[in-house]
Amino acid sequence: MPSSPAYRRILLKLSGEALMGEHNYGIDPAVTSQIATDIGEIQSLGVQTAIVIGGGNIFRGLAASARGMDRATADYMGMLATVMNALALQDALEHCGVTTRVLTAIEMRAVAEPFIRRRAIRHLEKGRVVVFAAGTGNPYFTTDTAAALRAMEIKAEVILKGTKVDGVYTADPMTHPEATRFEEITYLQVLEQGLQVMDATAISLCMDNRLPIIVFNLRTKGNLRRAALGETVGSIVRV
Repeated sequence: MPSSPAYRRILLKLSGEALMGEHNYGIDPAVTSQIATDIGEIQSLGVQTAIVIGGGNIFRGLAASARGMDRATADYMGMLATVMNALALQDALEHCGVTTRVLTAIEMRAVAEPFIRRRAIRHLEKGRVVVFAAGTGNPYFTTDTAAALRAMEIKAEVILKGTKVDGVYTADPMTHPEATRFEEITYLQVLEQGLQVMDATAISLCMDNRLPIIVFNLRTKGNLRRAALGETVGSIVRV
């Protein structure tokens, strides 16, 4: 069993729903605390950790747009929801003794630093966890795309996508018990089969830059550590 990390720098993509736990809305402090403990574990291994978090537990821009709200306005509101999640995660991480910085794509200096690529890399090199909030700062782009973009910018070696299921399946295993899991799958297969790993823009960006994506169950204790150590966990998307 490996004891040294397989990756020097990772980007962890969390959905806003990851912070809800069993609730239907908002942030569950116990779940956030557990995620923070797991992140602290990999940080202590010497893995430089950046995080992109969604906002779906508070507000979904796409859903609001479908109900008649202006899409750009709805997306900006969604970005603000990701900032709330980022601050909650920062608080939980600092309770675990992990120094954390929140960097936002939309400037709000009273609560977080503005995103500056070199500053973000410097924080990582100093051993701080960096949480990227407010997506890309642009409407019409998801936090999946923001995760792929930030991963390229900081030269992360892998995207770890924490979900509720243990990998990529032929269909949603929650509703299709007969669905089968892929141990390994290519970016093209994900796009061709329309699998819900990340949206097409994010997958294309990762494919162009040959950045692997590991999809794993965040709720299983120790999975994040196992993924960082290079053990087989979940599914891997690569060339």
